[in-house]
Amino acid sequence: MTGNLQSWVGRTRSVDDEMAAPLVRRMAALTDRTDVAWNHGAIVPGHWLCMLFDDAAPQSALGPDGHPAKGDFLPPVPLPRRMLGGRRLTYAAPVRVGDRLTRVTEIAAITPKVGRSGAIIFVMLRHTITGPSGLVATEEQDIAYLEAKRNAPAPKDPPSTVPNAAWREPFAPDQAMLFRYSALAFNGHRIHYDADYARDVEGYPALVVNGGVTTLFLLEAALRHAPGARIHGYDARTLQPLFCGRKGALCGDAPDAEGRRTLWAEDETGAMALRLTAKVAP
Repeated sequence: MTGNLQSWVGRTRSVDDEMAAPLVRRMAALTDRTDVAWNHGAIVPGHWLCMLFDDAAPQSALGPDGHPAKGDFLPPVPLPRRMLGGRRLTYAAPVRVGDRLTRVTEIAAITPKVGRSGAIIFVMLRHTITGPSGLVATEEQDIAYLEAKRNAPAPKDPPSTVPNAAWREPFAPDQAMLFRYSALAFNGHRIHYDADYARDVEGYPALVVNGGVTTLFLLEAALRHAPGARIHGYDARTLQPLFCGRKGALCGDAPDAEGRRTLWAEDETGAMALRLTAKVAP
């Protein structure tokens, strides 16, 4: 299935963007942050880079799911559904309001697997972000392409073991939160705002919470429980989707001597949906 796709490995693309004040203001509003300035030169939390480097594909180039159609930069994977399976990110230098930034993306690997719900193809992207003073951040993303929904529900993986939480906060993302995040990041994936599409085409019971939303709010919660610290990097893995309007929780355990800690999001049943290993330290 992936023989012809391997020729896409090694392809690169460069995108320029700017940490513009209006974006910082909107992200501060989304996260209820009153301690972040958006005047020119002000330092921006590094994990807010997630709102930059959108695809901004022309409307005519979108696929039926609202994402840019495959075959331009991303390979023409012959599976219709996609989700972000995991990411690994390290921040090397601060970002400031007004900084012009460049992200170079490489297709690093294409790997077929068979999961409990059928065929899966993972496309790993490697991002390098630079700014006025050099390297800002590096990131690897694992995009999972899945088979079309089946009439019978897919078998569920065994529940993950949940650590003992040092802190826990309620988390119930609503439609406004999903819309504002998708608008900020210019993310057109219809599973996050079109309930009919999410249910009838992709087989989900409700709108799917963006993995980026859960990661953002999980990191914000970690900072509230570590005053004066910042996010140095994290390794995230999606275990199962969260759904809009359902009550869950954001949790974290106690840090080790270097500030590394496990952060996770739970669904309404208490099962772990997203797990991060993050370094949160001064």
